[in-house]
Amino acid sequence: MPTAAKLTAAVAFALLAFVAADTFVKHLPAGTALGFFREITAAIGFVVGWIVMGALAGHGYREAIGHGIRTSITVVFWALLGFSIYFMIRKSMHMMYDGPMEAVLGIFDLMLEYAKKLVALDMAVVLLGGGALAGLLAEWAGKRWS
Repeated sequence: MPTAAKLTAAVAFALLAFVAADTFVKHLPAGTALGFFREITAAIGFVVGWIVMGALAGHGYREAIGHGIRTSITVVFWALLGFSIYFMIRKSMHMMYDGPMEAVLGIFDLMLEYAKKLVALDMAVVLLGGGALAGLLAEWAGKRWS
């Protein structure tokens, strides 16, 4: 059921995911082809914000901070998984894997490789601070319009 908290959470986490993706781009090698990286990450943030944070809103402002951080970490997980699957498929099309099991394990290698780039101060500030702020915003919207 659509609620103000779900819509606010979805928009807030879409914006947060876009900003986080833009911050992450600075940690990639120069000349990396990005395509629709930021937009796809924002779409993942929208869906996760709606499903996860939207359902958790309504338990108080203190809990909203924790739920917002949890939601931002969930966005990171799904973005890492989705893009790792995409890159694994691209690599497998160029016959870079010996078999299907190596390709499946390649997903987790790619996730780990990209997760290592997330360990930076600016990424932590964006994800943790932005997640807490987005969680508070969703909680406020839930209390205001419910």
